[in-house]
Amino acid sequence: MDQRHDALLVLSFGGPEGPDDVLPFLRNVVRGRNVPDERLAAVAEQYALFDGVSPINQQNRALISAIETEFEASGLDLPIYWGNRNWQPYLEDAVQHMADDGVTSALVFVTSAFGSYSGCRQYREDLLRAGEAVSNAPGLQKLRLFYNHPGFLEPASGRVQAAVDQHRQSNPDSPSPRLVFTAHSIPISMAENCDYESQLREAADLIAAAIDGHATDSHTADGPAWDLVFQSRSGPPQVPWLEPDIGDHLHRLAADGVSDVVVVPLGFISDHMEVIFDLDTQAAAIAEALGTRMTRAATVGTHPRFVSMIRELVEEQIKAAPKLSIGPSGPWPDCCPDRHCLGDGKTGGRPRSAQSA
Repeated sequence: MDQRHDALLVLSFGGPEGPDDVLPFLRNVVRGRNVPDERLAAVAEQYALFDGVSPINQQNRALISAIETEFEASGLDLPIYWGNRNWQPYLEDAVQHMADDGVTSALVFVTSAFGSYSGCRQYREDLLRAGEAVSNAPGLQKLRLFYNHPGFLEPASGRVQAAVDQHRQSNPDSPSPRLVFTAHSIPISMAENCDYESQLREAADLIAAAIDGHATDSHTADGPAWDLVFQSRSGPPQVPWLEPDIGDHLHRLAADGVSDVVVVPLGFISDHMEVIFDLDTQAAAIAEALGTRMTRAATVGTHPRFVSMIRELVEEQIKAAPKLSIGPSGPWPDCCPDRHCLGDGKTGGRPRSAQSA
């Protein structure tokens, strides 16, 4: 069984690559929501700390290069294209490029492991719009969610173990660090329409089980062995979002006498702005002020096992390769369930944090 697909499209969020890009990028992120430039200017100051550059585009270039090498080594003859939702190269331009090259059917790898509105359904909506906007656009088939694929969980576990080992080496007389998994918060009204939180908890539990010195269950007789917290919320304060916030949780842990933590950016596959600003800058400053010893685990990035996972997801479609997964929920279906990952019913989508890239 060899289905006909003649390209892979890597689809991501996008980010500015210089100071002049920042405000136009932020306007793209909040388009349709009437957010004034004055509010965006405050967010732009975060990018100024990094010379107006988000790492995400360069990280995607590195990932694409690694996928090309993996495909060549495996004899998989598929050209790779790249498009973003909010910055160059834009998705519609990538679809036009494929159409111009004669591509008729493309598989789409989205750089989001978990199911939420902006991490799943919104990308499907983006693909639909781009396909309608481009004459002779190829068919576009999104690959399934991979939150419980061994090619994601195994390298993530390795990154966490490395951070735990580093923390112990740097603090040999300290207690074993608490694992604090973090992901982008979303409004509770959206969380009720998807499996985002349960998928995060399943992945965190599986990773914690693989780490030396940590229990397989999220709770032990002495309390939680690991915690799931959230970050980067935005929007009006009266709208409830998933909690606890990483900063609030660090305060709570310190009050409970927890002095050592390893923070795991579980909801992200690369060290982009939400990691280097929200965690390495903001959360690290809170931890320092509290006297908490904090180590941050790396994301999977271009880990070879993660790159081979992308090939395996492609081969599920073109060679009927086995669908791999770890844990109780099994592999996510190729087609998301009907009405899965809906918006909040008011905006039709998720109020996305402007520093998401």
